[in-house]
Amino acid sequence: MNHLPFDSELLARTIDTWHAAHPGMGLLALVPEAEKDRVPLLQQICRGRGIALSGALFPALVASGGFTCQGVWLLPLEAGTPSVLIPDIDADAEHTAMRIAEAVGQGLSAPVLAGGTPILYMIFDGLIGNIASILDALYLRLADRVEYAGVNAGSETFQPMPCLFDADRVIGGGVLAVLLPGACRTVVGHGYPVPDRVMTATSTDGNRVQSIDWRPAFEVYREIIGEEYGIALTRENFYAYAVHFPFGILRAEDDVVVRIPVALADDGSLMCIGEVPEQAMLALLRAPPPDADRCIGRLAEALGGGRQALRGRDLLVFYCAGRRMHFGDAALDELGALQARTGAAAVGGALSLGEIGSTSAWGYPMFHNAALVCTPWQPA
Repeated sequence: MNHLPFDSELLARTIDTWHAAHPGMGLLALVPEAEKDRVPLLQQICRGRGIALSGALFPALVASGGFTCQGVWLLPLEAGTPSVLIPDIDADAEHTAMRIAEAVGQGLSAPVLAGGTPILYMIFDGLIGNIASILDALYLRLADRVEYAGVNAGSETFQPMPCLFDADRVIGGGVLAVLLPGACRTVVGHGYPVPDRVMTATSTDGNRVQSIDWRPAFEVYREIIGEEYGIALTRENFYAYAVHFPFGILRAEDDVVVRIPVALADDGSLMCIGEVPEQAMLALLRAPPPDADRCIGRLAEALGGGRQALRGRDLLVFYCAGRRMHFGDAALDELGALQARTGAAAVGGALSLGEIGSTSAWGYPMFHNAALVCTPWQPA
């Protein structure tokens, strides 16, 4: 993993050095939204050398223990790593899952993936509203032939923006799918506890919660925040508080999937990042204080079974943009604690707008908010 400025000579020299040492290698590039106009430079360099390029645009990058809106992360991929950019995802989750399964199915026998269950790493355009349903349908097609991981790319303004690219195209409304070797096993976590008060999403439409316990969703949401936390919620201050008080979808074994409300509609319904099933059991979560033992400690344990397990290796980390909004400067403490506990040589990645993974080994793929997605990176 290498974080570089968008300097044409430096990029070309670095890529040439890697390419000479590893002929046939590919590249995964993470670019901040502020540098989106520089993507054609990277595409030109890779096209001229016949290098397979995959990449995405994010609100910001994780680099040097913090966040930056400059430069690019270049992650070498071993020669023959299957990667496909799928455009024009529609509202039919079954159809989309079929397209993804067919595209990646051809790559499952690639020699680079021998020796373990591959990781299907997906980067979606964050404005796609039915990712959870796509994951459900995809699991029915691929089951445990792969492990599932990934994130959402795009703008933190939640405005449409072409955010996925290869060496020739920059697209929106699609998904980038990369098959990684099993040694790149990914873990995900958020550290949110399950509260006692439970309610029901009595009417939903995809990622729109229309009613809770048969009342307008915003009315119930505002009432609970006022009663339990003394906050007078209004339309004007909605987003400033919503990131601190997301919904939790309750699942078996005290598991909880976080959904952050990001918009309030005129009819009082709440728009979330990620779908909320009708009749889902919901709880109003309070974002936890920074607590390395609750989240970072568990992630480090899952990554290697103990302290310093990744010493000398790089760690790819996607950090939820909403989580950073809640934690503020304490988000830097989480990144520092993660590097200290794992012993990773470098921690780098990007801010994400939704996260994909399972909270248990061989588990069902779920779409998360407010989470960290961590992958020990295998160099090309």
